[in-house]
Amino acid sequence: MAKTKTKFVCQECGYETPKWMGKCPSCNNWNTLVEEVFTKSSFKHSGIGQATLTKPESITMVESKEEARVTTDMPELNRVLGGGVVAGSLVLIGGDPGIGKSTLLLQVSDQLARKEIRVLYISGEESTRQTKLRADRLNITSDNLYVLSETNLHHISTQIDQLNPNFIVIDSIQTIFKEEVTSAPGSVSQVRECTSELMRIAKTNHIPIFIVGHVTKEGAIAGPRLLEHMVDAVLYFEGERHHTFRILRSVKNRFGSTHEMGIFEMKEEGLREVLNPSEIFLEERSQGVAGSTVVASMEGTRPVLVEIQSLISPTSFGQARRMATGIDHNRVPLLMAVLEKRVGLLMQNQDAYVKVAGGVKLDEPAIDLAVTVSIASSFKNQASKPDDVLIGEVGLTGEIRRVSRIDQRVQEAAKLGFKRAIIPAKNLEGWTVPDTIEVIGVNSVQEALQVTLNH
Repeated sequence: MAKTKTKFVCQECGYETPKWMGKCPSCNNWNTLVEEVFTKSSFKHSGIGQATLTKPESITMVESKEEARVTTDMPELNRVLGGGVVAGSLVLIGGDPGIGKSTLLLQVSDQLARKEIRVLYISGEESTRQTKLRADRLNITSDNLYVLSETNLHHISTQIDQLNPNFIVIDSIQTIFKEEVTSAPGSVSQVRECTSELMRIAKTNHIPIFIVGHVTKEGAIAGPRLLEHMVDAVLYFEGERHHTFRILRSVKNRFGSTHEMGIFEMKEEGLREVLNPSEIFLEERSQGVAGSTVVASMEGTRPVLVEIQSLISPTSFGQARRMATGIDHNRVPLLMAVLEKRVGLLMQNQDAYVKVAGGVKLDEPAIDLAVTVSIASSFKNQASKPDDVLIGEVGLTGEIRRVSRIDQRVQEAAKLGFKRAIIPAKNLEGWTVPDTIEVIGVNSVQEALQVTLNH
């Protein structure tokens, strides 16, 4: 008879301990340890190819070939996935409740089903009738799309063997449970074992499986971090529930580039792609207002032009406030310190508010110059030219450092009608400048302010 034991598992990080504690010593979260009963014999290894004995072989003897991909009718999704859906891949999609994860996957399922691909959509949160109501709203009528409302993994595996689908959607992994595991659905043990079993099904049968994951209040995928390590790709579906635009961002992809971004717009009939996001982010921009600049940021392999807004106002408190939305909040005081030390703009008694318009999150160094000029523009109350785009990294000594893919950034700015690009002087060589835009190289923040604000 198998021996049973009781342990306490942290629902945030997966830390295990034989006794209960109020605070997890691994992730320092309170009240996350939950008691779970487990049987040693139930935790069998369910890795890939467990039934066959493999032998090591030389790396030069391994056959290399491109992974077979199936493209959907959504170029934005194809690019985020690295070119399409890879056979045998396990993809995790996370996002806030009501953001549109189920809508996106139902639309993708319908597109694949219209290409004579047998699709199985498994919902653990809705009945088949509820799924049908959403399908009617999205005008989905394909006969190759099959719907199953089930949470028992054993029954799901049986239906997969009988139907033999070519594409599977699990909505969501937190509702699926395995009978051999005694803990509740959504716990660390259940998520780990169910994902491991789904990975075995995907790899052995070469079936791509998309699983939906709930997110915590901090915005991370709920459950252990092991879940993100097990899957082949992790996609985050972001956006405000009260706005129509949605951003699909890849943070891990074994078959393509990470940090790719796809833009969608939520309509009554479903999600529609935004093929030129730069125009969307700049369409409501005010002309000739101090504190507004435009930067060409690389999102994966695509340049996106985004407006950065700053507001500098005298503080009414003893200590000045520094707030940022869309960029790292630590970057704002750092760049303001460079302006104070290297340029002589005294802003110690000024509140600073910096925002990236459109709800985009930027984290690359190339946005430093645009943020710096935006802050200085608001402080001096002098507007920069509305047809200027700024690209460059700012060092602590006030120098402007080179950035990558400068040619793609400038070409995107020229395509959208910008007349001048202020870039690092070290980036001026080795590429061809478009005829419709003037490129100005600067070596320091002082130079950049002379070019942009003294006009």
